[in-house]
Amino acid sequence: MHPAPSIILFTVCSGLGYGLAVMLGLGLLQPGALATKLAHVLSLALIGGGLLSSTLHLGNPQRAWRAFSQWRSSWLSREGVMAVATFVPLTLSAALALFADRFVLPLGLVGAAMAVATVYCTAMIYASLRTVDAWATPLTSACYVAFSLAGGALLATLLSALGGGEARGPGLAALVLLAVAWGTKRAWRRRMTGLVPASTPETATGLGAIGAVRLLERPHMTENYLTREMGFRVARKHAAKLWRIAVGLGALLPAGALVLLLAVPQGMLATAAAALASLGFVLALLVERWLFFAQARHAVMNYYGG
Repeated sequence: MHPAPSIILFTVCSGLGYGLAVMLGLGLLQPGALATKLAHVLSLALIGGGLLSSTLHLGNPQRAWRAFSQWRSSWLSREGVMAVATFVPLTLSAALALFADRFVLPLGLVGAAMAVATVYCTAMIYASLRTVDAWATPLTSACYVAFSLAGGALLATLLSALGGGEARGPGLAALVLLAVAWGTKRAWRRRMTGLVPASTPETATGLGAIGAVRLLERPHMTENYLTREMGFRVARKHAAKLWRIAVGLGALLPAGALVLLLAVPQGMLATAAAALASLGFVLALLVERWLFFAQARHAVMNYYGG
């Protein structure tokens, strides 16, 4: 599949924003602290920026509002409805934190639950596509939610350290969530690499019993929308190299930095460790999300001999 930059930015930015919103909703940051106020603003900015970037992938962005009407059957519609609805508790929580130095736990929990639900809806847009074998698994949703929470915990740790507060709590949560996220992703990749395509030229034609089926001639001599969007391929050796980079930047580097932070939870060293962990994770997440799309094979490419 073609890894569109707008969709990569959307899933990464909104995921980080919702993850940070969950950490705020659970009360991991000190109410009334400047760092907490900045966290609320950053969370809403990441979510809003991610949603705006997603419209760049639309053929007719002015008609995006129509996506909200199909919430009964479309995960894309459900995601849009949830994204708009989730702004209500998140904005209220941000207003209370910014102007009244208050944290209301019930409101925070509602916002956290809705944030997780929105990320789940985003993941289900891909996990519900049976035509893409690599995506059609509950592990896809688990990865999206786990990476969102891990990223949110890392940002919460960074903001706690920047504010001079106790960063050990968010740091410990980030370390645990990092392990969960990358462990889930490893299971997802193990499944993907061992997949046997459910749809092949043999199953499509019913001629598999008499031998392998090959394409004599492509249906189109020139490139079209399907070949551009669905026919993207990345070499196996390049994909393996990018995966190692993602694991190094997003798992090993943050884990080492967080261990250092837990040993020295305050001061410049803690701030530098939290910043390094967050930066490495964000860069790795961009690589991971690019691979998520680039390595996916759509069944329609059987028609083009892909």
